[in-house]
Amino acid sequence: MSVPSDDEATSGKSTGAGQPKVGALVRARRRQMHMTLQALSDAAGVSVGYLSQIERDLAMPSLGTLAQIAQGLGAELNHFILAPAIDTGLSRAEGRMVFSVGGSPVSYERIGADFAGNQLSSFVITIPPGHRSEVFSHEGEELVYMLEGEILFGLDGDETTLSPGDGLHFRGIQPHYWWNKTDTPVRLIWTGTLPLFRLRASQSNETGTPKSVLKPAMTKTKPHRK
Repeated sequence: MSVPSDDEATSGKSTGAGQPKVGALVRARRRQMHMTLQALSDAAGVSVGYLSQIERDLAMPSLGTLAQIAQGLGAELNHFILAPAIDTGLSRAEGRMVFSVGGSPVSYERIGADFAGNQLSSFVITIPPGHRSEVFSHEGEELVYMLEGEILFGLDGDETTLSPGDGLHFRGIQPHYWWNKTDTPVRLIWTGTLPLFRLRASQSNETGTPKSVLKPAMTKTKPHRK
């Protein structure tokens, strides 16, 4: 995975008094697994430098990058954040919980369900003004569909601007990032085959460690849109 520059990293923030931060949970899990930063880097496909920033809460990973780290640690994503479970394929706009990774300003609404054999993960993502993601590179494929706002999307060395109604389908292994250079929030639908809330059987080496009690940064439900 490409290494983000210092100005691309999003600063971590406290998730509330008494609540563990994502970085502390990653570090504790890595030490429990007796892994070095280099070993985790090799397993997760995330650079050593960026992992170090995450563990020190100097950077807040995206949901996808945190999923890669979780897989590298043989844990499920819910070990590090409390995200909503969806047991059925139907989700209502007014009832979906909005959550984020630690103190990240990027928020997610989960619209994809987990069931036997499913391959897709899907979210409505809201990206605040000025936010630039880290550079992603991972297995699988992704599809982005713009709902509101305008975003600069970098893909494999090229940049393009996406506006409402635009879509982009690509291989996840191509280095990519997004950057909201405007002064208004961006909302988009992200769908991909990257397994976020499930582990492949060959990768799972969970040791029975209790799940994290980290609360989402936002637990309110969305107001009904008229």
